[in-house]
Amino acid sequence: MNTLMTVSAALQAGVPNPSPEAPPGADGLLMVLNWLAWIALAMGVVGFIITGMMMMLQNSGRMGGGGESAGRLGWVMAGCIVVASAGGLVAMFS
Repeated sequence: MNTLMTVSAALQAGVPNPSPEAPPGADGLLMVLNWLAWIALAMGVVGFIITGMMMMLQNSGRMGGGGESAGRLGWVMAGCIVVASAGGLVAMFS
């Protein structure tokens, strides 16, 4: 058993683990990614505002349909979570 652990440690020591690093000239791409993330989060805020307005209008008129707006709110929240955690998710899988 001790030999197996020694062999396993030796194999792991020989496996390279490079750190992700942007290539030279990637500043423009990183700027575009930052803009896209900002736009996506801004659209999430707009989605929350619109969904809240729809919920208020549907409840004020007693038309029902509050559950439909709550479902939309769930999708807006899920989208914001995905956008906000995109960098961490990609780092986790790479």
